[in-house]
Amino acid sequence: MSYQEINSKIIDSWCDAGWQWGKPITHEDYEKALNGEWNVYLTPTKYVPKAWFGDLKSKKILGLASGGGQQIPIFTALGAKCTVLDYSDSQCNSERMVAKREGYDVEVVQGDMTKRLPFEDETFDLIFHPVSNSYVEEVKPIFQECYRVLKKGGILLCGLDNGMNYIFDETETFIKYKLPFNPLRDSEIYEDSIRNDWGIQFSHTLEEQIGGQLEAGFILTDLYEDTNGEGKLHEFNVPTFFATRAVK
Repeated sequence: MSYQEINSKIIDSWCDAGWQWGKPITHEDYEKALNGEWNVYLTPTKYVPKAWFGDLKSKKILGLASGGGQQIPIFTALGAKCTVLDYSDSQCNSERMVAKREGYDVEVVQGDMTKRLPFEDETFDLIFHPVSNSYVEEVKPIFQECYRVLKKGGILLCGLDNGMNYIFDETETFIKYKLPFNPLRDSEIYEDSIRNDWGIQFSHTLEEQIGGQLEAGFILTDLYEDTNGEGKLHEFNVPTFFATRAVK
């Protein structure tokens, strides 16, 4: 079984257990979005600035590894034409469920973002990509594919992990692991990951994540940092995530 297949099954199990990022929005939240009252997350606690989006009416949006019925319904309520790609059965099913409940159309593609994206060049106006690169060993090819499928002037919004989470033990008190954190190259990390139901996760550097966007051809226009939202690192205001806005 590939690490992508392991992660897909792990995320399904998290969703079944009530995972925060697997809970679709309510009908009431959808109604609020129709009336212009909305917010979305790329990272755990901070809302994405609305100025990062611009007018979404009639824009073509790709939710990349963004299933679960959380952001795509809101973008649809704002008038966008949305596609979502995710490899989790549960996340794809939640997306379809919300669309059926609210009576709108959405294209749901169950697929692996480590492969060539199943879309033509210059298809989308905006890609919304919440924290998910931590489940992928090589991230630069993802940015290259995002660049390919975005229209000129298109926007890439990413939520990213800075690697800090991966050095600590589960109490976030003691440094336990070296970076890079890569279960495929360290048997101890792999065994800990499987035993603790973490999935197969990977740390990535700023060079990989910001540098990877720049190498693909993007222009970085803004960013912000965020914490875990809970735990010891959060209590000490240690930034562990960041979000970027880039333009093709």
